[in-house]
Amino acid sequence: MKTVQISLNSIDKVKSFVNDITKFDYDFDLVSGRYVIDAKSIMGIFSLDLSKPIDLNIHAEDDVNSILDTLKPYIIE
Repeated sequence: MKTVQISLNSIDKVKSFVNDITKFDYDFDLVSGRYVIDAKSIMGIFSLDLSKPIDLNIHAEDDVNSILDTLKPYIIE
């Protein structure tokens, strides 16, 4: 499992983020405080506080680099 911090501070960013990660057959969790939601759930994402960075847990073993390349526009360095 790999964890990165992402920013989803606009509606368009949320929509494109969900479209990007649904291409992968892995599980993704977003963690904000004590809330953990499925990152492929657009309604779940909108229930979080999007003004702050969110932790993204990527449950993949082998394809992590291509996932990170796809998610580059959202990742906070």
